[in-house]
Amino acid sequence: MQYVGIKTQQSRNNFYSGLLLCLFPMLVCALVYLFCYLLGYASASGYEQEQSHNMTAAANVLFINIAPYILAGVAIWFIIAYFANTSIINAATGSETLERKDNKRIYNLVENLCMSQGMKMPKVNVINDDSLNAFASGINEKTYTVSLSKGIIEKLNDEELEAVIGHELTHIRNRDVRLMIVSIVFVGIFAMVAQMAMRTFYYSSFARRRNEKDNTVVIMLLVLVVAAIGYLFSILMRFAISRKREYMADAGSAEMTKNPLALASALRKISGDPYIEAVTRDDVAQLFIEHPGHKEQKNALSGLSGLFATHPPIEKRIQILEQF
Repeated sequence: MQYVGIKTQQSRNNFYSGLLLCLFPMLVCALVYLFCYLLGYASASGYEQEQSHNMTAAANVLFINIAPYILAGVAIWFIIAYFANTSIINAATGSETLERKDNKRIYNLVENLCMSQGMKMPKVNVINDDSLNAFASGINEKTYTVSLSKGIIEKLNDEELEAVIGHELTHIRNRDVRLMIVSIVFVGIFAMVAQMAMRTFYYSSFARRRNEKDNTVVIMLLVLVVAAIGYLFSILMRFAISRKREYMADAGSAEMTKNPLALASALRKISGDPYIEAVTRDDVAQLFIEHPGHKEQKNALSGLSGLFATHPPIEKRIQILEQF
C-alpha cells in the first residue's frame, strides 16, 4: 500500500467532504427534475406526450415552483442532522459517556496517545455490549468521540486496546470521521427525498385518475427510477467511505503505538465477535473498526470480491499488520 502523509490524507478528506457538499444538491435537483418530467408525462394526454418541447417546458415550470421548497427542506434537514449527529449516532449505537472515575485505565490509554501526537483528547463513550468493537465519530474537536464496547474493554489487554484506540484516533486525525458523518447525513436526506417523491406520485390527483387513463407503466418506471437512483447513491457513498481508510487507520495505529502486532492480535479477537446488537443501520455500521452486524445482515453483494463491503477483509488487514 502506497504511503500517504497525514497532511495529504487530511487535505484529501477535506476536499472530498467539500465535493460531496457541492455534488449532493446537484444530485437532488437532478432527481427532482426527473420526477417533475415523469410526473408531467404521466398526467399528459397522448398528443402532449408527443410534443417533447411542451413536456420539457411544463417540467421546467413545475421544477422552478417546487425546487426551492425541496432544497430548503434538504438544507434544514442537513443542518439539524449535521450538528445533531452525535446524539443520533449515540442513539443508534447505544453508546453512553464514560467518565474518568469509571475507568481510569481507558482514560490513561487515550490521554497518553493523544499527548504523544499533540492531539486534544476526544470524549470517551462506552457501548454496553459484551461483543468487541469500537468506532470514532464527530465533526470537530468539541464533538470528536472514541466509543468502545464493554466487551472490547474487558477482553483486550492494554497493548491491544491501545492499538484499537490508536486506530480510532487516526480516523479523527485524518478527518475520516467528518467525511463519514457527511455521507451518513446525505444518505438519510436522499432517503427522505425519494420517499417524498414516491408518496407525492401515489397521492397526487392525476394518480387517482387511473380510470380515465392507464398510467401503470409510467408508475412502475418512476418507482424503478427512484429506486435505482437511491441504490446508486448509496453505492457512491460507500465509495466515498473508501475501504482504504481502514488500511490507513491501521497503519496510523501501528505508527502511533510502534506495535503493529498488537493491533493484529486485537483484530483477530474482534473478528470472533464484533456484533453489536443495537446497530441495525448499515450507514452507522461503517463507522466501526469492523462491521458490527451479524453475517446475515451484511450486504448480499459483498461476496463479489468485497466490492460492496463497508470494510476490507479483516484477515487481509491482519496479514498486512503482521508484515508491517
